[in-house]
Amino acid sequence: MARKLATEDLVERDELLDFIRPRNQWLLATLRQDGRPQTSPVTGGVSEAGQLVIATYPERDKSHNLRRDPRVTVCVMSDHFGGAWVQVDGTASVTDVPEAVEGLVEYFRAVSGEHPNWDEYRESMMRQGKCLISIDVERWGPIATGGFPTSVATILNALEADTGTDTGTGLDQGPDEATSA
Repeated sequence: MARKLATEDLVERDELLDFIRPRNQWLLATLRQDGRPQTSPVTGGVSEAGQLVIATYPERDKSHNLRRDPRVTVCVMSDHFGGAWVQVDGTASVTDVPEAVEGLVEYFRAVSGEHPNWDEYRESMMRQGKCLISIDVERWGPIATGGFPTSVATILNALEADTGTDTGTGLDQGPDEATSA
């Protein structure tokens, strides 16, 4: 039985940003005042300067946390659970409107493309009082996928070859392949 092997691809910065650009579903982790993590599912994009950008509101916990402690971690996920992902660490800044308006335009372009009326969008950002989180990428892990570590798959394959039995018992199936008993 072929097992899905976990992967961990180390990449350079340009490859990292190329991986992130089409993936807009992120989990943002900031630090609460007591030092514990606070996580937020967010929609994010990559600016022309290579910063990770997120639109939000100044009242949100993530904004408060980042103004106090700019250290941040982002988990960038694929559109389907179980797809490739990467963890990125960096330092964030929070910019309020009106200074954030052009950055919010760039954010929108990175996530959704062109807006039919940019003046209307800018006015809307001002009315809503939005802010922009900009993250300078400092380090990142490998682009990874789930599955069996190679060492475990090797042992199971050898055991199956020796005994002629299936040792997987369905544990190597991903969420899409699993069947109910």
